Amino acid sequence: MYAKVYGETTCGINGEQIIVEVDISNGLPSFDIVGLPDTSVKESRERVRAALKNSGLIFPMTRITVNLAPADLKKDGSGLDLPIAVGILVSSGVLQQEQVDDTIFVGELALDGTIRQIAGVLPMILHARDIGRKNIVIPAGNCAEGRLVDGIDVLIPASLLELVEHLRGEKVLDVLDKEAICAAISSVLLRASGISEKMVFISAVVFIHSCLV
Repeated sequence: MYAKVYGETTCGINGEQIIVEVDISNGLPSFDIVGLPDTSVKESRERVRAALKNSGLIFPMTRITVNLAPADLKKDGSGLDLPIAVGILVSSGVLQQEQVDDTIFVGELALDGTIRQIAGVLPMILHARDIGRKNIVIPAGNCAEGRLVDGIDVLIPASLLELVEHLRGEKVLDVLDKEAICAAISSVLLRASGISEKMVFISAVVFIHSCLV
């Protein structure tokens, strides 16, 4: 069965949408990822396999092919773990395609199914909003970046199982509250100086991080 899920990666300081296509077919058990994945993306096979099993979810013991499009863009980092796992769940019938169509998924999976923080989430959220996506799922550890962007609903499940329960309607996750102060500051800066929105947000994140360290 074929499934299509959306993720994000970074290209320089910009976000880039990745289409994660998953096909599960009859054959000897295998799990292949194609579409210019780097080593960390290839290693997601083991993280995804363990996360699904340890979350009490189905990992199909058959032939699994994952294609990361566009094929000519090199994919790096562990942030595609989550959309790959969700794609497998859709392809195996655990989730329905319409439950994931309006959402972008970003996050690294621990072996127990916990969703771990990754780098570069802010430009991913900005890009997801700019291309018209309604929702984005990010790690709870990246909630500071999620609070900075208006115009898109941000969800922060703690684990893969919690996300699945939300998508099935068994448990409703609250949409992340946005930081009104940061939004107001960025609006003033944009009007006053013509600085790009992305650079304002990146500067805000750097400032917040420096205050917390």
